[in-house]
Amino acid sequence: MKAAVCTQYGSPENIKVVDVAKPSPNADEILIKIKATSVTSGDARMRRADPAVIRLIFGWKRPRKSVLGVVVAGEVEAVGKDVTKFKVGDRVFGSAGMAFGAHAEYQTVDETGVLSTIPSAMTFEDAASIPFGATAAIHFLRKGGVSAGQKILIYGGSGAIGSIAIQLAKEFGAEVTAVCSGKNAELVKELGADHVIDYTKENFAKNGVKYDVIFETVGKSKISDCLKSLTKKGKLLMASATLWQMFRGGITSLFGRKKIMSGVIKETAEDMQFFKKLIEQAKLKPVIDSHYSLSQIAEAHKRVDSGHKRGNVIVTMN
Repeated sequence: MKAAVCTQYGSPENIKVVDVAKPSPNADEILIKIKATSVTSGDARMRRADPAVIRLIFGWKRPRKSVLGVVVAGEVEAVGKDVTKFKVGDRVFGSAGMAFGAHAEYQTVDETGVLSTIPSAMTFEDAASIPFGATAAIHFLRKGGVSAGQKILIYGGSGAIGSIAIQLAKEFGAEVTAVCSGKNAELVKELGADHVIDYTKENFAKNGVKYDVIFETVGKSKISDCLKSLTKKGKLLMASATLWQMFRGGITSLFGRKKIMSGVIKETAEDMQFFKKLIEQAKLKPVIDSHYSLSQIAEAHKRVDSGHKRGNVIVTMN
């Protein structure tokens, strides 16, 4: 089968499409024929070894799991003898998590993994735009206790995580302010944002508005600005925190009333079922920036590296 292999850490050109062995499912696994996946900011950071500690955890010269990709959207081609949740022919989507491997024509996933069947009216490409942003968004929104009547500011509202976070925060009943560029203002309004701040024209920290929660999804704002814009017991959620920011967050949370929350997200199959239900109710919409074929995956990585994508960069196998 064809797969995109990270030959060494560094530039997108280090991703090469080569032939690798097709996997076979174990007794409790399903084999998915991947129809679509995405190149996420997590994939790009793994490829760049950013932060450098990635080399210590995942491999010094290149990732030990050299086929990147966490988002799966495809069709079940085979099942292990003990599998009961899925059958051959099911259309499924979800996350492979730290196992990676989704940038390939086939991927094995444990049947109890972060998977759900795809809503019947949804394409594989649209399905591939949901798992990464949705699992991260719901993890942090829950961690921050976002609920009805609260004010939340989402920095990076047009990105893969932010575009989903807007929709989920509205579902939870919050009043949402999205920060993005002016060209993406209409998009975030369509997703449900009550207010929009164009970061190219205004610094949100200087308008005097206080928020119960600030969700920093892209790692581009200053912690000091965020803390200044929080209520006395406000919470700062950081989806892309550096090691230093995590350390500072721990100290701030320990000695102050305001809390900074970051860390590794928790993904569950139950959440994927929840996302499926919202999609079927037209309460959760896909946001796609661009489409690439597997042979163009280096270009897809370049698009993610640009820092200007809207929503998700999708890669199709055909």
